[in-house]
Amino acid sequence: MYFSRFLSLHALWVTVSSVMQHYPSVWGHYDVCKTQIYTEEGIVWDYMACQPEATDMTKYLKVKLDPPDITCGDPPETFCAMGNPYMCNNECDASTPELAHPPELMFDFEGRHPSTFWQSATWKDYPKPLQVNITLSWNKTIELTDNIVITFESGRPDQMILEKSLDYGQTWQPYQYYATDCLDAFHMDPKSVKDLSQQTALEIICTEEYSTGYMTNSKIIHFEIKDRFAFFAGPRLRNMASLYGHLDTIKNLRDFFTITDLRIRLLRPATGEIFVDELHLTRYFYAISDIKVHGRCKCNLHATVCVFDNSKLSCECEHNTTGPDCGRCKKNYHGRPWSPGSYLPIPKGTANTCIPSISSIGKCYCNPFGSIHDRCNDTGYCECKEGTSGPKCDECLPGNYWLEGCRPNVCDNELLHCQNGGTCHNNVRCQCPAAYTGILCEKLKCEKEVGGCSSRSNQAAHPQAPLLLLTALLGTVGPYLL
Repeated sequence: MYFSRFLSLHALWVTVSSVMQHYPSVWGHYDVCKTQIYTEEGIVWDYMACQPEATDMTKYLKVKLDPPDITCGDPPETFCAMGNPYMCNNECDASTPELAHPPELMFDFEGRHPSTFWQSATWKDYPKPLQVNITLSWNKTIELTDNIVITFESGRPDQMILEKSLDYGQTWQPYQYYATDCLDAFHMDPKSVKDLSQQTALEIICTEEYSTGYMTNSKIIHFEIKDRFAFFAGPRLRNMASLYGHLDTIKNLRDFFTITDLRIRLLRPATGEIFVDELHLTRYFYAISDIKVHGRCKCNLHATVCVFDNSKLSCECEHNTTGPDCGRCKKNYHGRPWSPGSYLPIPKGTANTCIPSISSIGKCYCNPFGSIHDRCNDTGYCECKEGTSGPKCDECLPGNYWLEGCRPNVCDNELLHCQNGGTCHNNVRCQCPAAYTGILCEKLKCEKEVGGCSSRSNQAAHPQAPLLLLTALLGTVGPYLL
């Protein structure tokens, strides 16, 4: 009865833990690559699509300005307040930390007062255009998960283009145009993202709503990632399953939110009027106090971890894949063509693991003591016996120790099962007092000088020895029987 009740409780625990492992804490985020499940054949791996957590990606970028000498302060110069062309006592000096405005201040945590910001030289060479390219590079493919937000310390530019690259800056495509007059600047009719639909969600538009006015929030420019997500996930992004399904089936949709580099092309500074005031050109410049880019490493749904090492991002690949984006199969795992993981079916997705080449499956031998079979199965993995784990089934799960296979611990440090004053050693065996022996120190040693102990004398000394042994064997069952 005790054993049957224990097995029932154990089966319930296995079922609950298996369900919890299959159902991530925040469903649909794909934050688990694999989990062990119990089957009739023993413990096996169950694989699923997975991806890293979204984070602030500005921590990992490199910034480049073109022209490289466009930052103010070398030589030092004064500039005027945007709202007051006669207040021109502000100074930029690259040699003085308190007056310098280098490009890294676009990404710092606001530590100085007033706000820290990068600033360009003024438009002193008018009518020659004042234009700046700000390139943000990750040397890694990333997927955007939130709006790109650019906060200007000066007025927002009269003309600007946000561009993206998918090939590390070799080629560029426009993401969005910004202007006070889209028709005049880019020969495009002005639009808002709210004018788009699910069918036109990937349309490249020119917007005027971020380039005019000097009211509250007039310094902020958005590239609306979430508004485009909403065409597929609904208002407030409550139907993420629908978004993931569309990302899985519409290749251009996933690529639209994927980048290796961003480029901000500042084409004309804010003038606040139709004509440029040539008598006060030091009032015209660009200044950016903050850029936000939120996203995740693209790992093709084959990793949950992306590491930043030696100034480089790379995925820690699962599913027998490799490469910075987990974009190819490992050596000897080309049994079928590489494929990215799939978001479908919700919520686990499909791992699309790489499987061993036929030529390598003879090479995969499994540990004969820990594995059910001596060779890998057709997916390239060893099927481990109960209590055993590892790629070759040569490692023990907690609560077990290795002895020609994994065996349950005889004793442990919490429920000391050793009898007659014995102590538990490394969870594996009992160290017995001098007078006792046995697995659990349940036997009295026979004295040689009196000719040995008879079975009768042993039983007389320990009439309850069989009961002690049974109790020890059932030691781990006790908590479940209360």
